[in-house]
Amino acid sequence: MSAVQRIGFGGGCHWCTEAVFQSLIGVEKVEQGWIASVGEAFAFSEAVIVHYRPNEISLNVLVAIHLHTHKSTAEHSMREKYRSAIYFYVEEEQAVLTKILEQLNGDFDQQLITQILPFASFKPSREAIKNYYYSNPKKPFCETFINPKLKLLLERFSEHVVVGNLQHLES
Repeated sequence: MSAVQRIGFGGGCHWCTEAVFQSLIGVEKVEQGWIASVGEAFAFSEAVIVHYRPNEISLNVLVAIHLHTHKSTAEHSMREKYRSAIYFYVEEEQAVLTKILEQLNGDFDQQLITQILPFASFKPSREAIKNYYYSNPKKPFCETFINPKLKLLLERFSEHVVVGNLQHLES
């Protein structure tokens, strides 16, 4: 078993992002909260830290899933709260992530706006909203906003989904 690595993802609501990554084979843990970087990205933005086993799920697959499950090509008024970003912990990952984004850009009709940023700090969510989706998937927010992302996950990345986790969404 390989060592667990971590990567940060931000883009949309952290409840949605948390549910997507909690549903994947090879993901050990997902920490929901806010991540800050440096420079212009110093302000905290909703995000998750994904702890994963690279021998079970690659960084390429994680990035592809992230880009496809949030509005990674859209500038909008909420981008300060929902920064489209990948936060790296090890400097060498920046070049790897840049190459992955370049390769995946062709999957989209518009240019990706997702930033690759160094991780600076993290503030976890309060306990009451952690594991939001899997605590009660019938909540209206879950059915309206998270279920469509999880259905896309099943359609495009089913080989990476934990068997049974999303069985209630299959039609």
